[in-house]
Amino acid sequence: MLFLALFILIPIVELYTMLAVSHEIGALSTVSLVLLTAIIGGFLVRFQGLSVLMRSQAMLARGEQPAIEMFEGMVLLICGFMLLLPGFISDTLGFLLLIPPLRRKIIWTFLKKVQVKPANDVFYEEPKTQGTIIDGTFKRED
Repeated sequence: MLFLALFILIPIVELYTMLAVSHEIGALSTVSLVLLTAIIGGFLVRFQGLSVLMRSQAMLARGEQPAIEMFEGMVLLICGFMLLLPGFISDTLGFLLLIPPLRRKIIWTFLKKVQVKPANDVFYEEPKTQGTIIDGTFKRED
């Protein structure tokens, strides 16, 4: 029910905002502004996405886990989607997510609210031994 309300409410608010802006600056200027924000936003998302990718590759090369960088990549994906949607409210939210300190603050707030288990604890099981284990070597002869 919540998603249905969001899929109806958000486009109505975006359309109302675009009509209000169009009334003030004109229809052609409004369409041009929406296209310009999509183009600029796309370039900025691409640039920051490549930066996050390079940081995560460097962390992997050092043997570290790039967990925050992976979350930043997901937020940038959402940000890019918001910037491609026509509308001023989604563009504003998308441009706000392009600010790295704000983006990291949102990620840390999310991670504090959600309990995250390390991957090692999830898949690790103690080896089960049945019977006696005899250590030895063998040679196969065909």
